Amino acid sequence: MDFRFGHGFDVHRFIDGEFIILCGLKIAFSKSLLGHSDSDVGLHSITDALYGAIGCGDIGQHFPPTEKKWRNADSRIFLKHAQKTVHNKGYDISNIDITFICEVPKINQYRDPMEKKLSEILNIELSRINIKATTSEGLGFTGRKEGIACLTTLGLISKC
Repeated sequence: MDFRFGHGFDVHRFIDGEFIILCGLKIAFSKSLLGHSDSDVGLHSITDALYGAIGCGDIGQHFPPTEKKWRNADSRIFLKHAQKTVHNKGYDISNIDITFICEVPKINQYRDPMEKKLSEILNIELSRINIKATTSEGLGFTGRKEGIACLTTLGLISKC
């Protein structure tokens, strides 16, 4: 058996708005996230971890922010492409561990729905997904409530 591990990180700043999207879940909020696509830091972080685990670059190489066709795109497109690339290389997702770094919104109340949404998007067992959150104790841009960061670590296992 062959095991691979990937690590992904993403960050987006807050702007005026009415909702954010985290791990494919639309969450009512007093701000939105600024970015070229829908700014889903969770899915972007997972996507980068998948590409990294198989040595296929990053989300920006596959979906350049300079290309207008990706403007306001649903990040599930990026994630499904990364998952298909992983499958084509002979691997399946073993597990995903995600950490949101933010002061707001409080992630705990959205944890279960986000895990369920990811399970549906990726068609993997719910028990293979873990979402958690931490603050930065008032330090830095997340501490000043200027945005959200997300860190993902995941494992892949060969299909043979």
